[in-house]
Amino acid sequence: MNPVLRHRPVSAASIVTALCIACAGCATHTATEAARHAVAAQHPDAPPAAQQFTRAGALPGMPAYDPTDLYAADRPDRLSPVVKNDPSYVYVPNTHSDTVTVIDPATYKVVRTVPVGADPQHVVPSWDLKTLWVNNDKGNTLTPIDPATGKFGTPVPVYDPYNLYFTPDGKSAVVMAEADHQIVFRDPHTMAIQTMLNVPCEGVNHADFSPDGSYFIASCEFDGQMLKIDTATHKLEAVIQLKPGARPQDVKISPDGKVWYVADMQTGGVWTLDGDRFTVTGFIPTGNGTHGLYVSRDSKDLYITNRGEGSISVLDFATNTVRAKWQIPGRASPDMGGVSADGKVLWLSGRYNAEVYAISTTDGHLIARIPVGQGPHGLCIYPQPGRYSLGHTGIFR
Repeated sequence: MNPVLRHRPVSAASIVTALCIACAGCATHTATEAARHAVAAQHPDAPPAAQQFTRAGALPGMPAYDPTDLYAADRPDRLSPVVKNDPSYVYVPNTHSDTVTVIDPATYKVVRTVPVGADPQHVVPSWDLKTLWVNNDKGNTLTPIDPATGKFGTPVPVYDPYNLYFTPDGKSAVVMAEADHQIVFRDPHTMAIQTMLNVPCEGVNHADFSPDGSYFIASCEFDGQMLKIDTATHKLEAVIQLKPGARPQDVKISPDGKVWYVADMQTGGVWTLDGDRFTVTGFIPTGNGTHGLYVSRDSKDLYITNRGEGSISVLDFATNTVRAKWQIPGRASPDMGGVSADGKVLWLSGRYNAEVYAISTTDGHLIARIPVGQGPHGLCIYPQPGRYSLGHTGIFR
């Protein structure tokens, strides 16, 4: 050791500074450990890696989250105790047939087809993972499905339920009443109205939530606008325009929470946004008719459906570039869907071809092409990994 350094006098100020730094570190460590213990207490059966969430949400009752990976709880086959014994099925809402087709993902065969209300658009997992809701848009009802038994229940009256989300604290269902120009907050169990928010745009339909749950961003398909809404107050914060003629669809946030992706079926790619500043930061071309966005089970890739050209683009989150494009053979119209519990299969509806596609996430080859009803749309494969659902066809965290 350098003798000069060894015998250098230590000032009182240096000691105070060192103690302050140490205390701050202790406070941070204590807060981190408290958050981890809170998650472990909520989910004692979850794998250790799923309990390493280090930051509390902005909403009381919202589970803590990992700011480095919002999808850390969505790893392959890490099913919540709530759904771990549920049978695995693919539920396909056939918009023009007013039915839901149920597919066995193990055999790629149709098990049954069930009549529901008029114009079913999406099948949506509830926040508590215990119910699947069929959004009967023109039928003005939600049909509940018990995923543990596969039984379809009595429809619940809900006006104009084009799409459905849930706030991260589980206290509100968020109905995208597209035709009525409203976002309606409802009780997540009874669907009784809590708040009705009139929106200044046409075709509000898809959304995602900020890492801490304090706000969400929604797309307006028919006028190219994006909305930023305060989750706790249910109030509109801001509106931005993407570009004239844009038709924004699905919305998804990156694993680190820094980039928001917005599919644009008219412009043929995804817009990137800074959610906190609520500004457009760029555009990434992907293909004709860009529509659905799905995160891979390892949080490395974003699967992007290009409905107009029958392809799927694979975006690398690390580089923010498209690393591959998978073409579905023949005529195809990949729309909405989700990733299998093991992460090996991407399930998508063929909107204009009355079929469903099962696609390998390893190399993009078509595993199966399954005929269903007319106008298949927001299909849901269930169960999937995750602690709770934010809605749509399965946004789990």
